[in-house]
Amino acid sequence: MADETTSQPDEESNELPTRPRSNTPMVVAFVGLIVVIETAMFFFLVPSAEQVSALAEAQLIDSVQEGAEEAEKETSDENQVEEFELGTFGETFSPINTDRSFRVEMRLYGLIRAKNRNAMTAEFDTKNGRLRHEIRRKIRNSELSELQDNQLGLLERRILTTCNHLLDEDMLLGVGFHDYQLIED
Repeated sequence: MADETTSQPDEESNELPTRPRSNTPMVVAFVGLIVVIETAMFFFLVPSAEQVSALAEAQLIDSVQEGAEEAEKETSDENQVEEFELGTFGETFSPINTDRSFRVEMRLYGLIRAKNRNAMTAEFDTKNGRLRHEIRRKIRNSELSELQDNQLGLLERRILTTCNHLLDEDMLLGVGFHDYQLIED
């Protein structure tokens, strides 16, 4: 005999048993919507390979130009010529082949590159006495015509050569006179 308690409709409620609802169509619709949105974002918001390449190239060119400008500025700052004070000299002497006595008073400077300032200061402090002695010797061994205003180029070259010879490197580019006087005693 059949079991009377098996699934037979309740006579009192007249309802059929319901199956639980499936959420599968909603999940599929949600995932589909996400895929469509991501695809649209990819096509409209993500740049193409050509755009990315052009942007990267532009940034590279800008950075190289900035680096070149900075290097050029740094190089120009390092190679800028500055004056370096070599000292004040006052010498009384008798030029070669004369019996007269003269006095030379001068304030001497040297031209150096900005990058050599620290090295020149250190060497000048170390070799100050030798440099001053050699400059005085060049003045005393000069002829009168070399010490006159229109002939100072030869004296400048002699002082420059002597100073660069005493320094470890040829840091001096040139020498000049802030003040120069030749006075006959």
